[in-house]
Amino acid sequence: MSARALKTTMLVLNLLGLGVAGYLTYTHYANVQVICSISHGCETVQHSSYAELLGIPVALIGLIGYTAILASLLVPESETSRLATMAFTVIGFGFSAYLTARELFSIHAICQWCVSSAIIMTLLVCLAVWRFLRGDESAGGLALPARADGPDPAAPPLGATGA
Repeated sequence: MSARALKTTMLVLNLLGLGVAGYLTYTHYANVQVICSISHGCETVQHSSYAELLGIPVALIGLIGYTAILASLLVPESETSRLATMAFTVIGFGFSAYLTARELFSIHAICQWCVSSAIIMTLLVCLAVWRFLRGDESAGGLALPARADGPDPAAPPLGATGA
């Protein structure tokens, strides 16, 4: 996959995640019922004690997280921006894993919106790690560090034409 296709895929996934988190944030603040095909699953999760962290809705935390990932994808490409994207997605993945565990083992209910966000975040973290490990594609893949001990003695001298 080319660097452009990889970044485009990540942007599309991130926009889907923003949509999910935005919808759940809206339903929280508008105090409306979440559309859900699982009987009472989403409502049970959304009204549980785990739906907020320090008084902040976890949906809003997710929205902020997806926004941070989007920002890191939109800045000019560099090792630092790829590292930031990877760090944000690793944190988001960890948080999603924690919330999924709470759904399964504490709340005993599943929210399809939360599951979709967890799947999106899992895909994003995999792609972000791959993107970071690939390095700068314009340098031909992983960029190797310069030798600390000077030039390669087997290399022809500068200015040699080889004739």
